Amino acid sequence: MVLRREPTARHLRLGIELRRLREAAGLTTAEAAALIGTGRVQITHVESGLTGVSEERLRRLASHYACTDGQFVDALVAMATEKTHGWWEEYRGLLPTSFLDLAELEHHATSLQEVQFLYIPGLFQTEQYARAVYSYRVPELPREEINLRIRHRMQRKVILNAPDSVRYEAVIHEAALRIMVSDRAATRTQLLRLRELCETDHITVRVIPFDLEGFAGATSAMTYAGGPVPRLDTVIRDAPHGAAVVHAEAQLAAFRTLFRKVEAVSLTPARSGDFIHRLAKEL
Repeated sequence: MVLRREPTARHLRLGIELRRLREAAGLTTAEAAALIGTGRVQITHVESGLTGVSEERLRRLASHYACTDGQFVDALVAMATEKTHGWWEEYRGLLPTSFLDLAELEHHATSLQEVQFLYIPGLFQTEQYARAVYSYRVPELPREEINLRIRHRMQRKVILNAPDSVRYEAVIHEAALRIMVSDRAATRTQLLRLRELCETDHITVRVIPFDLEGFAGATSAMTYAGGPVPRLDTVIRDAPHGAAVVHAEAQLAAFRTLFRKVEAVSLTPARSGDFIHRLAKEL
């Protein structure tokens, strides 16, 4: 079988979950391979995301691994057998793979929860706002790459406009609303756009104001993407050298709690919408 040259994050996640099941069962790759009549290298390639796995073989592995969570196994089968060729594939070889992986993750998410302190969430950004963000990068990006990144970011918004749009909850600190990454007019346009999104049924925007006392959660920035089952949820956090992806079960539980803590101290959606409108009028 031909090995994948560049496994996607989804391929890698499937492999990681199968490896976790195998290790929980106390089996080596050689022992797992013997149970389904294949070689150790084949199991290693599947767990590395380098090759696919059929539904029949995946279900046999899950059975040998004593996994009794039927919904989880069904979700893994869906990941293994899906043939989606998403719009993001047109950027392969043009943008870093992390851009494609993020778009793919959002496409498959059953819900999205985001916390931001310094920037407007990417899915909410206007073109002018996004251009200002990408143009500030050091070393500077070529104009063609900036345009590619902006176009990619704008296309990601398809998940907000689809008939079956996912539930998206965003908590944004006042700092992100007040920092003018572009000029005053572009900032006002961005705030007004954000105010419009507050009226969307499947989008909830909450604001954390500067004057909130006892708030020490400024390190809580994250994007939490719900999977078909909780065990397949994913958290993305900004790190010094790129995005850090978290999907260990204990860490996911911690981030779910963290989001609820931040959400609990933010303004209500109605008050948040008024707050954003007031800031826009001040500009």
